[in-house]
Amino acid sequence: MYYCYIIRSLKDGSFYIVPNDYLLTTIYIVIIVIAFLFKKEKNDLLVLTFGFFIMIVSESLFISTGVETFNRVTLFGLMPLWLPILWAYGFVAVKRSVLMLSA
Repeated sequence: MYYCYIIRSLKDGSFYIVPNDYLLTTIYIVIIVIAFLFKKEKNDLLVLTFGFFIMIVSESLFISTGVETFNRVTLFGLMPLWLPILWAYGFVAVKRSVLMLSA
């Protein structure tokens, strides 16, 4: 059955390893929670929250100007639900990288 999904996806030009945005969002949230259980630095949650909301606004701007388009639009009918969550953790990773490089 999964093989049939891959073939159908390749025909329409879209290939998804995780075909469900809600499942992918859950996977990302679990990964972020586990990462924070292993190592949580000062202001990580603040940076994560800031990144989440800033990326919703930025991605919405990019979509409205036609810079980006998405086939999977589960967040406000604009973008994939997992996208701002992934970007939010990217903000945390950048913050940690800057702190590590400045030490």
